[in-house]
Amino acid sequence: MHKWILSTLITIACAMGVYLMATGLPDKPVDEASELAEGQELLKIEATNFDFNEKEYRVKAGTNYKVKFSNTLGTHGVEFVGLDLELTKDNPETVITFDKPGTYELQCSIMCGQGHASMKSVLIVE
Repeated sequence: MHKWILSTLITIACAMGVYLMATGLPDKPVDEASELAEGQELLKIEATNFDFNEKEYRVKAGTNYKVKFSNTLGTHGVEFVGLDLELTKDNPETVITFDKPGTYELQCSIMCGQGHASMKSVLIVE
């Protein structure tokens, strides 16, 4: 009586298997730490609509950093006020040594809409 249910489930499972084989599985995550030079640290900054992923970022003075910027939602850029540094979609990473201890404001450098003026964060160089 319910033999059609079992055959339908098997058919669906086979179809899903064929679909997964045809489209492939997602790529393995990249270990970003393996891309760093010896003694280099990674600073990741992600922007979403009207916010950065952290309210403050802390780095050590005199340490070499690879800074990577990405947009997870919307079109944004990040300007490091007082450090003459800006990262965007077209220029998403740089290598820099933060020499001067202090507090620097990060702000969105691309007009992104109504919350643009409040899109700020802080970089603390210790």
